Amino acid sequence: MNIMRILLAIILPPLGVFLTKGISPAFAINILLTVLGWLPGSIHAVWIIVKEAENEPAY
Repeated sequence: MNIMRILLAIILPPLGVFLTKGISPAFAINILLTVLGWLPGSIHAVWIIVKEAENEPAY
């Protein structure tokens, strides 16, 4: 599932963050970064997804 989120984060950064965090400050920041430029939004989205995956417990 994380690979799919990362691919979405590269194509549409706010969608990747929304699927990971929902409506949150990270989502608003990502929209702002994406408006300023696609690359900053994509980097932020991938970073959010990877950080969230690190915090999930391993089963």
